[in-house]
Amino acid sequence: MQSFYPERFERDMACTEEDWLRWLPQAIGDQHWKRQDCTVGVRIGDGALGLKWEVATPRVIAQISMPRLLVRFRFAGVEDAARHAFMTRFDLYMQRGGG
Repeated sequence: MQSFYPERFERDMACTEEDWLRWLPQAIGDQHWKRQDCTVGVRIGDGALGLKWEVATPRVIAQISMPRLLVRFRFAGVEDAARHAFMTRFDLYMQRGGG
């Protein structure tokens, strides 16, 4: 987890669009949201978060091919503490890994 989330940032995520759309509702939680094509608008208090994504070329390492999704996050009118709280939950739900 990060200690600070800026109002605008981008992420290169190792998932398919299908995975992203399956995980997204739980990551957003109880916030009101609406999807249109490759964008989602999320109400966070009096502010909002705009998510926009596009499928990117898979990352290939040796014989392994990993899907990639480029995601842009744009917060508007969401204070630092609320942004941090939302993204902490979001990151926990989107986190994948093993070990």
